[in-house]
Amino acid sequence: MNQVDYPFSFDNRGRTSDTTADDHIRDLIEQVLFTSPGERVNRPTFGCGLNQLVFAPNSPELAAAMQFLVKARCNSWLGD
Repeated sequence: MNQVDYPFSFDNRGRTSDTTADDHIRDLIEQVLFTSPGERVNRPTFGCGLNQLVFAPNSPELAAAMQFLVKARCNSWLGD
């Protein structure tokens, strides 16, 4: 079963673009990872703000915190 592609677009026939189930799951994960909390209207806790941690000083503590944050947010929003 095909899913609506993200970001939303139209195919060459003028219809809504669709994608495979695997690509749809990848799109959902990317949305959670690269959306900053507070960025979405009516969903202030959506996302994990991974972009903010990219240029933080590297350390084992940061890596552990990032791993915990990503797992928790993906489980919270994509648990099903």
